[in-house]
Amino acid sequence: MSASRVLLADDQALLRHGLHMMVDAQPDLEVVGEAADGFEAVEMATRLEPDVVLMDIRMPVMDGVEATRRICAAGPAGRAPRVIVLTTFDLDEYVVGALTAGASGFLLKDALPADIIAGIRVVTAGDALLAPSVTRRLLDRFAARPEMTSLAPPAGLDLLTGREREVMALVVRGLSNAEIRKELYLSEHTVKTHVGRILMKLGVRDRVQLVVLAYEHGLAGPGRPR
Repeated sequence: MSASRVLLADDQALLRHGLHMMVDAQPDLEVVGEAADGFEAVEMATRLEPDVVLMDIRMPVMDGVEATRRICAAGPAGRAPRVIVLTTFDLDEYVVGALTAGASGFLLKDALPADIIAGIRVVTAGDALLAPSVTRRLLDRFAARPEMTSLAPPAGLDLLTGREREVMALVVRGLSNAEIRKELYLSEHTVKTHVGRILMKLGVRDRVQLVVLAYEHGLAGPGRPR
């Protein structure tokens, strides 16, 4: 099996070098490029077609939020690189914008090397890099943003079955597949199948984007029924 292709985007050369060495040391991962700013990251993502982009938030020329938005929007349907946001502070305000722009999760810059490598693998496999507890904290802040207003139901919502709506509600609450399995008395394989169908019907990439969609359209938020 070919190695997953990783693009590094950070304005600190020393950090890029450290990440490069760490990622390239893995037999299943390969660094295909390094970008020093957001504009360069967008150009290299288009040209090099990486599987995952490790994206710093605060960079010159173009910040990581705008770069994430362009990268996620430019790729063919279902084939755009997945973006992992790198941030110095837990729940940096920029992270909310990056997740809204299409990022599949975030990592702290001081995370352990093993956690960064595991995060790349999780996102490469098609999952989202947000622990349930982090999802709850992050989306509480996301929902409190004054510009977030209730919109019409998203396209595809009426295609969901009753069971899929139940599963979606639990995903939005931040429950993991294992927790959903216990809550609904289903097998974990069945839960994964339901989640996959929900993502497909609503046209979102992963469970992070599903949660963002739910909050954007007023399907979830503080004080709403669970």
